[in-house]
Parts: sequence; C-alpha cells; structure tokens
Amino acid sequence: MNWEDVLSTEELMFQGAMKVVTHCANIRPGENLLIVTDPERYRSASMIAAAARAIGVEPVIISMSPNKLDGQEPQPLVAELMTSGKVDVLFMIVTRSIGHSRAAIEAVRKGARSLSMTKFEEEQFYRGGLLADFAAQKPQCDAMAQRMSEAKIARLTSIAGTDITFDLAGRVGNSHSGIVREPGDVTALVHIEANISPNEGLTEGRVIVDGSIPNFDIGVIYDPIELVVEKGNIVSISGGAQAETLRRILSQNEGEGIYNIAQLAVGLNPECIAFNGQFSNEHGVYGSCHIGIGTSETIGGSVRADLHFDVMLQSPTLTLDGVDVVRAGQILV
Repeated sequence: MNWEDVLSTEELMFQGAMKVVTHCANIRPGENLLIVTDPERYRSASMIAAAARAIGVEPVIISMSPNKLDGQEPQPLVAELMTSGKVDVLFMIVTRSIGHSRAAIEAVRKGARSLSMTKFEEEQFYRGGLLADFAAQKPQCDAMAQRMSEAKIARLTSIAGTDITFDLAGRVGNSHSGIVREPGDVTALVHIEANISPNEGLTEGRVIVDGSIPNFDIGVIYDPIELVVEKGNIVSISGGAQAETLRRILSQNEGEGIYNIAQLAVGLNPECIAFNGQFSNEHGVYGSCHIGIGTSETIGGSVRADLHFDVMLQSPTLTLDGVDVVRAGQILV
C-alpha cells in the first residue's frame, strides 16, 4: 500500500518523525532532548518535538536565525545550552549546518547523542533516504569506516577525470549510520556515510566535481568544476558559473583552513538514488564519494576553519591501499 494515498501530509511527516525519534535517536523516557532550529526549519523541528512528546519526552526547542555559512558557530546562548552537559540528545535542524562547530564537538564530548538534520525538507520525512533500513545498513557503514581506519593511502578516481590521493595513516574512520545509541555518538540524517579525515598537508591531485555541492545553495552540478589540490589545500577552482559562485564565496570569506582537504567520505544510503539538490540526500547517495573542505576537527582532523562544505562525485572508484572498496559507484565492502 502506498501510504501517501491514504494519509495526510501531516500524518506522513509524523510517521517519519517517530522513526527518527525511536529508531535513529533511540530516545528514552527521562532523557533531556534539545532541538536547535531556525524559522525556516521550525515545522520539521516541531514534528520531531511532537514525536518525542508521544513517547513521554518533553523537548526544549531553541530557535535562532540561520548562519551565513555552513560550519559556523551557533549563537552564544544556543552554544551555552548545547554545551551545558545536561543534554542527552541533540538535534540540529537548521538551514546552515552547525554540526562542524566547536559547540557541537563540546556537546558530544559531554555525552550528548548528536543528530544533524541540515536543510531538512518536510517531504524527507516520508520520501527518499529516511525510508532506508538504517539497522540493516549499519554493518556495511561500520565495515567501510573500519577499512578506512586500517588504510594508509586512499586514491579516488573517476571517469570524469578525478585523480587524487590521501594519506590516512593513523587516522580513524567514522561510521555515520543514521543511528545513535550511546553517549557521544554522532550521525546525520538522512545520509548514511563512512568518512575519515586525511592527514593535513599531504593530499595531492585533481578533483572533477560532477555530482553536487549542497552548500552555498549551489546544488546539483550542471557544468563540472575542477579543483586542483596541492599539499592538502585547494589551489585553483575552474569551470563555469557554479565554479565562479564557489570562487566568489570563498574569496569573500577567506581565513585559515577554508581550502583544507578535511574529509573523504562514501555515501551508503540505498534510498538516496541520485543527486537532487537536497542537502542530506547528496551526502548519502549510494556509491558516491564526497570530499569535505574546511573544518576537520569534528571528524578526527586538526583544522578549525570558519566553514565546512562538501563536493560530491558521481560513480567514483575508491582504492584503499591498492584494493578497490568502491568501483565506478559499486560498493564492494
């Protein structure tokens, strides 16, 4: 049965929110739940709050204006609540990501289970990535993260022309499976991904971005963007209008670390089947890879920048210590 034919939008959204609260966040009666949101995402935040109340948990919702860029710090009062040490479960349902902020790191360090739902669209409660069986996908996500942890060298290539190498020696992979159970667990919805932060200053090569850039409102790529990387930093950006947009935004916000190659990641959500412009969908597209740029200290690196953004590649091949773990968009783990 297609539930969209018999249930109202509100009912469908509530069903999805209940899955998030009970299956993904594993919220239990008596826990302290903090939801950080903004006016543009308030309805989605309210739906999560309603689902929490349905299982006997009274949430605290705090709203702030959206930040200018993804990766910036939340407003000081919001940060104070996030880092109070009293939060068991933290939702960040915002228009500009704060998941890579120092406030988010500190909240997790003090025991919060953290779920980022950046730019979450209301229809995502009942379409796309949230329909995934997160428990069933978790072993594959964990395994990919483990393979990353064990590797010393990663090479990412694509038929479009990407050829870039990363030094991973001593770094630890992260499994963001869409499920948090224990204090300090971190994930984001709806993307299921395994990621790792490479050693700073050692990434070298060329990236042809042909999938999406969900940040800066750039979206699905219609004219591939070339990034040249030397000594762990982007040194040139070329292409069409979207490349010019990226260049302009970065030039207006230049600061330490904004060109740093911060992250290598693999999308593992089988319900995210293609790039469509939705922020969290893009990270999870099954068999895709993406490279994070800017802040890395939230995922095992050492760089703090004033932003974090991602560039997505279609049908890539990822090799770890000479062994393919993704081949032309096919997952081999």
